[in-house]
Order: sequence, then C-alpha cells, then structure tokens
Amino acid sequence: MTQDKQAPAAAPAPAPIEKPRTLPAFLRLFGSGFVMGSADVVPGVSGGTMAFILGFYEELIGSIRNAGRAAFWRPLLKFDLRAAFDAINLPFLLTILAGILTAIVLLAPGIEWMLLNQPVVIWSFFFGLVAASILVVVPRVKQWSWDRYLALALGAVFAYWLVGLVPVQTPDAWWFLIFSGALAICAMILPGISGSFILVLLGKYQFVVNAVNTRDLMSLFLVATGAVVGLVTFAQFLSWLFRRYHDLTVALLTGFMIGSLRKVWPWKEVTSTMIDRHGAEVPLSEVNILPPLTVNGAFNLEILYALLAALLGLAIVLLIERVVARRAG
Repeated sequence: MTQDKQAPAAAPAPAPIEKPRTLPAFLRLFGSGFVMGSADVVPGVSGGTMAFILGFYEELIGSIRNAGRAAFWRPLLKFDLRAAFDAINLPFLLTILAGILTAIVLLAPGIEWMLLNQPVVIWSFFFGLVAASILVVVPRVKQWSWDRYLALALGAVFAYWLVGLVPVQTPDAWWFLIFSGALAICAMILPGISGSFILVLLGKYQFVVNAVNTRDLMSLFLVATGAVVGLVTFAQFLSWLFRRYHDLTVALLTGFMIGSLRKVWPWKEVTSTMIDRHGAEVPLSEVNILPPLTVNGAFNLEILYALLAALLGLAIVLLIERVVARRAG
C-alpha cells in the first residue's frame, strides 16, 4: 500500500492554529458550523462532509485530538487555563459548536415536518448535496494510485451495505443513550457517513429529534456525554490517518459518500413495516425505485420538483466551494 508522507512520530501535538482570528472570521466559522449542523440533523447527510468542503475539517480533527493529549491535560491540571485552552483551540471549537447547536435547534422541527410531508423533495435536496460533495472532495486526493482506487471502491461498498441495514428496536436506558451518542458522533465527523443515520439504525433518531423539540435535557445530556467521549477518542485515530495516509483516507471517505447515495435516493418503496413502542406503524425496510413518468395520464410534476430540489442542493455546495476557494486563493 502506498504510504503518504509521514510526520515524525515523536513530534508533540502542535496547537492547530497559530494566529488569532478576527471577528468576521469567527462569524464565518459560526456560519460554517451552522452548515455542518444542518447536515448533521439529516439521516444520510454527513456534517463531516460539509466541514471537509468548507476547509476546516483537519483543523477540527486536530483540535479535538489535542483534547485527549498531554498538551491539554498537563496545563489544565496545573490550572493554567490559557495554555490548556490554546492547546485545543477553544475559541474555534466553541464557535463551530455554537453554529452546530443553533442549526439543530432551529432546523430539527422543519426537517422533521419535511420528512413526513414532503419526503421526495427533501431527499432530492439531500441527494444533490451529497452528489456535489463527491465532486468537490475527489480533487482533494493529490495523486491517484491503485490503492487509492481500491480504498474508494471498498468505502463505497461498505457505505452502500451500511445504509441498507434495517433499523432495530432498542432500549431508552441511560447506558444505551450514551453508547448511541458515542457511536453516532464517530460517524458524524466522517465525511460520507451520517451520524444521524447511525441513530436511525440504533432506533434512536426519532427519540433524539423529539428530545430536541421537547427540550428533554436529561436525554440530551446522556447522548452528549457519549458524543464527547467518542469524539475525543476517535479523533486520535482519524488524525493519525490523515497525517500518515492523507490521500488514502480521503479516497476512502469519498467512497463512503458514493455509497451513501443509496440512502438519500428520493423514491422508495416500503417492503415491510413494524409497530414501534408508541404503537405507530413505521417502515422497516425499503427499496429504491424509479418514479413513474406520468400520474393520471399527465406528466409527474413530482419529478420536476425533485430535480429542482437536487439542483438547489448541488448549487449550494458548489457555491460554498467556490467562495471558500476564492477566499483561500
């Protein structure tokens, strides 16, 4: 397997950012966090993909990684808060987190309504987002080789299989909420794998969305506790992958995004259902289908609406990429 340029193994973890940001820069970061949170609340769309496109993904992973290292804990135990906060780039993390939480609180009710009442339109929009994300991320691989193509293929097959799994009924116990939060956050920071969809597989997506909408603080605290633990521990491994095998990792993550398109295809046929613990009938398994071209002898306008929604999602991502590239250049 071709190995990317290797960083010295003994080098200490540096602070992820070297110069202070201005207020406009923090406002842009808040907006970026809002975009990431908007994606995270959707099953099938990854907030990590948005962070990747917006250009702060590796800084995000590096900052989180340092929260589990001596560069943070040594000064913290000595009550040297400034050095500890500098080690994890705290202003950056808090700004991104504020944007994510704002998006989740504001958008969760609307997305929940769209998923129930206009599923084809909203899933078409998500499909456009993911498809555009693939186009944007592919050029991030500096040099393609056989092992990168293999990683791309394996990532696509794995994600395609993963999103086809059937959700399960699971307990609402405190320990399972912590476990769900830890597992979901690991997926949430991976471009192409949706943390929200992991919650769907674990039978906890509707539970968490309802907890957000009803302000069930105890349940949210348990999920958040698991998320913090999972985030810090998983970031160590992910940061190592980016330092040692950058192109290989990006190729694998691109494969995840390609495979996840199976989940966000807007037209589905329910093949089986189940009764959840609240007595409601919910889909158990679905298959992707092609939409009918006509309905009652007339052209199926749903196809047009879906196409427009997908193009809107595509345009948003490409516009964001152009703005970020122009600012960086």
